[in-house]
Amino acid sequence: MQAVLAAVIVRIRGVVGRIAERVDAALRTATRPVSLVGGLLRDVTRSPKELLAENIALRQQLIVVARTVKKPVFAPRERGLLVLLASLMPRFRDAMLVVKPETVLRWHREGFRLFWGARSRAPAGSTPRISAETVELIRRLALDNRLWGAERIRGELLKIGVRVAKRTIRKHLRGVRGPRPGGQSWSTFLENHMHQAWACDFLQLYDVWFRPIFAFFIIDLGSRKVVHVGVTRNPTATWVAQQIRNATPFGEGPRFLIRDNDDKFGIDFDRAAKGAGIR
Repeated sequence: MQAVLAAVIVRIRGVVGRIAERVDAALRTATRPVSLVGGLLRDVTRSPKELLAENIALRQQLIVVARTVKKPVFAPRERGLLVLLASLMPRFRDAMLVVKPETVLRWHREGFRLFWGARSRAPAGSTPRISAETVELIRRLALDNRLWGAERIRGELLKIGVRVAKRTIRKHLRGVRGPRPGGQSWSTFLENHMHQAWACDFLQLYDVWFRPIFAFFIIDLGSRKVVHVGVTRNPTATWVAQQIRNATPFGEGPRFLIRDNDDKFGIDFDRAAKGAGIR
């Protein structure tokens, strides 16, 4: 009895599925003139630049499809062209008929990695940016002056005309100094004051032209909620200080605010945080 009932249910599902397909096809045919008119009205409101970019993208896809190969493949220059055209079309997904929009985004990420990989690669036969004598000097200063940090060592090197970034100095300090004396760790501090602390930092992004964009985030460590977001191409110290004021419009903030030692967190930033009662 159960087998007969299961067979009947399968038969009913098949009939309902075929009816749904026919209804969907009929609706598509009936509304086709309306969709054409809607598309025409939408195109009237679009800019000539966007329409031209869409036409070029569609034409390029037709060229790839027209090739006498079993599986057309986009050449690197064609991938770059579609990525460039997609940046000019707010609704670029509608123009991608042969390739998926996610694939175009993946091509953009690949181009990003290739571009910055080539920029960061050292030229063949080039000499190291920092000499072995400078590295040895950094290590000797670190061993002879245990209380000096990277900034102090950088200042001492500047006195003798040696310019080295703080990040480079920190890298060489790790090999000559042992772990710091024990005390309250960051994990203990955060566990005790998580619901009284915010944290802020910059996230560097890039547009389609590989131009940098800086996003400034402030999050509540207790709730993990984003308190404030600011975006700019030129994050000056004055701009960063204004962000903390915007995040505390009524002069009230958390007890603690965690930040790094970026030069953009200057005196103005500390003054604005202090005004809101933040340490």
